[in-house]
Amino acid sequence: MTSSIKSDLFLTNKLSFARNERSFSSMKRAVSNNLVAASAVKSGSKPLHVEMALRERKIDEFVPETLISCLGKLEAEFNFVLHDAEFQAELAIALRDYVGRETPLYFAERLTNYYKNENGEGPDIYLKREDLNHCGAHKMNNAIAQAMIAKRMGRRRVVAATGAGQHGVATAAACAKLSLDCTIFMGSEDMEKQASNVFLIKLLGAQVTKVEGSFKDASSEAIRQWVNDLEVSYYLTGTVVGPHPCPSMVREFQSIIGRETRRQAMERWGGRPDVVVACIGSGSNALGIFHEFVGDEGVRLVGVEAAGFGLDSGRHAATLATGHVGVYHGAMSYLLQDQEGQVLGAHSVGVGLQYPGVGPELSFLKDTGRAEFHTVTDEEALNAYQLLSRLEGIIPAMEAAHALAYLEKLCPTLPDSTKVVVNCSGRGDKDAPLFFQHRPALDA
Repeated sequence: MTSSIKSDLFLTNKLSFARNERSFSSMKRAVSNNLVAASAVKSGSKPLHVEMALRERKIDEFVPETLISCLGKLEAEFNFVLHDAEFQAELAIALRDYVGRETPLYFAERLTNYYKNENGEGPDIYLKREDLNHCGAHKMNNAIAQAMIAKRMGRRRVVAATGAGQHGVATAAACAKLSLDCTIFMGSEDMEKQASNVFLIKLLGAQVTKVEGSFKDASSEAIRQWVNDLEVSYYLTGTVVGPHPCPSMVREFQSIIGRETRRQAMERWGGRPDVVVACIGSGSNALGIFHEFVGDEGVRLVGVEAAGFGLDSGRHAATLATGHVGVYHGAMSYLLQDQEGQVLGAHSVGVGLQYPGVGPELSFLKDTGRAEFHTVTDEEALNAYQLLSRLEGIIPAMEAAHALAYLEKLCPTLPDSTKVVVNCSGRGDKDAPLFFQHRPALDA
């Protein structure tokens, strides 16, 4: 676990923070420099690589001075628990007995046969079954760990933002277990689409606060509330975005997905996966499974973004495919933004993918070419949602269905018996009403 923190491979998660004595004017200069660079990107100049910006150490200044001390304390606590035997033992028990780990690496035999060619050849498809975690998604891996940190730090109240509701449910459950007050901020648009998760959050004892808009608006309000109550509140992020150390923490606590996958692959076929596929929203499930294999050049890392109604429609969430470098929620990464640098709204049938940015580390993987990124439309994701349900009796989250949908394009290009692992990041019963809205004939 600690080796990934010490690694110098990716500077995105090796950022030191601005000291308290740094002036606000220096922060404004850094922001101004970034806006000029982003403007150059839009005007057709040479693209600004996120790696270069990070090496210049400007990303660490994109937070107000009031947060520097709080984030510094959080980073210190995070680094401590990574090496603390007592915390690690407690977390291991929680992951085993509460979360339900480890999750299976499941051979999807009928899905594999579906994608074989006329000669009976094709890749072997495996699903990493994060949908079997407590509360139905990978989100609990991180939520329980961070809730434990919040309690260690003496915080009595946890605030969080959620899109599809999976992080909200996981956070509410973890707070119930650890006797912490919990407030979940959720966009009005998402509450309507994911009503079942809203009920579950309330059932678990958390307060749900409606914010007009979507996940990005809920995130802004959660951060605002946290800033107003730093001594009592803990901001429990479920995404690999935001100011350091938040992306590092989420990545680290989700990286158990990849570690298990490596071990299980060795047990199943005596080697590594050839291809690892995951959907991309802000990036927590993708980095959770990718991170373990970043140093394995023989493993293809394939991220799948939401093309919504199509990249030309303007209604999508394909940040890495169409976005530009910018600053949002305390970090520099790729963003969906207009010509004036204003952050745009994102769209996807998978509500959890509707964020206009991605984490800095995924931006880095794009710039270095270590991972490849593709897109699928709403229609393709809906088809994959139904296909897995009908072939394997597994109902995937609509977000995970985006990763599954890309198999339609990927499988014909792969040699026979290629080992493909798809991260099935969550279960999709929450999305059934939405599916039948788009497929009313099946509900007849």
